[in-house]
Amino acid sequence: MQLNLGTKIRELRRRDGRTQDALAEALGVTAQAVSRWESGGSYPDMEMIPAIANYFHISIDELFGYHDDREEKIHRILYTVDKVLTKYSHMHQGSLSKDVTECIHILRNAAEEFPNEPKILLKLAQSLHMWGWNTYGARGRTDDASGMIEYDVEYNAQNIYWQEAIRIYEKLLKSNPSPEDREIALCQLTPLYCRVGEYEKAKALANEQNSLIICKELLLPMATTGEEKARYQCERMMALLSNLQFAISESIAYRPAVSSSEYGSRVLLSVIHLYETIFDDGKFGDWHKNIARLYLVLTGYEINKKGAMQIVLAYFDKAFEHYKESTRIYNEGNYSYSAPLVSNLKPIEQGAFAPADLGDFWKTELKNYPKEILDVLQKNPKYSVCFA
Repeated sequence: MQLNLGTKIRELRRRDGRTQDALAEALGVTAQAVSRWESGGSYPDMEMIPAIANYFHISIDELFGYHDDREEKIHRILYTVDKVLTKYSHMHQGSLSKDVTECIHILRNAAEEFPNEPKILLKLAQSLHMWGWNTYGARGRTDDASGMIEYDVEYNAQNIYWQEAIRIYEKLLKSNPSPEDREIALCQLTPLYCRVGEYEKAKALANEQNSLIICKELLLPMATTGEEKARYQCERMMALLSNLQFAISESIAYRPAVSSSEYGSRVLLSVIHLYETIFDDGKFGDWHKNIARLYLVLTGYEINKKGAMQIVLAYFDKAFEHYKESTRIYNEGNYSYSAPLVSNLKPIEQGAFAPADLGDFWKTELKNYPKEILDVLQKNPKYSVCFA
């Protein structure tokens, strides 16, 4: 068995492109010791076995050659928790059900069984992040000098779930995650640092990343030709538009004087108009949900400033129709884009997305709507799915 252990260590090291020196440094031993393990001349002390398994992101059983369909088991765990977590598109205090705590329990056990497995760590951090919103919410206040909403960091820093999520995100970033998982973690950890007052850590993390001008979406159209180039040009345009939407929406949301003004509404409507101009045939595909979100934001702003019922209902209806179409596309697939500037986007194939159900989404969205608006919506059979 010891010979097999040394062989396994060598295979794993070569799989990950690591040198004997790198492994030795990580474990606090000499390169000569690693060399002897791999040649079968000696073997690691038993107390070092967990550290070796952690280093290669595998279980101890796998290190000793006991193959227990690790990848399949991880896939089952992720599938189980995703069925729960994907029901919630946005979080606020009291918006989640107890099934999220069961996900946290499952993922904590999985993290013990599969130490340093990036995908398990990411889902665990996300679950804790979500439950922190649900349990504590987030507090803020308007800064008199800037007019911006600032975080109440003293309150937010007491959120034990967010503090644990931060530690898990940090561990994930050290665990050699895939580029996609790393990107997700960075986008979630940076604002989380800010909410609890860790501004220097947030800035340091942001400054370590690449500039917008060298991101893959901007470089790939320059690196390709023909139909491939055309597709990447479409993806670049839509990636920029989606991020522009987010930047504008967030800038308005953090400025109460703007979000309560007609100016703020006009800016959001101009973003919607840009989508409508690009997708001039009305086939927005995956971006139906982006437009729906903008209309829901507009609905909320109108409610807050006690706008006319007619305008509130008009914005809500637009959001409802776009979410409805988005759900249809995800469930049916076989969808292609046809507007000139986006016709080369990758079609949405059947089965590309998990079947969507908006019932839970609308329950969460409508939770804080005023009674007079809910009464009107409930009387319309068209919106029955929102109250099912």
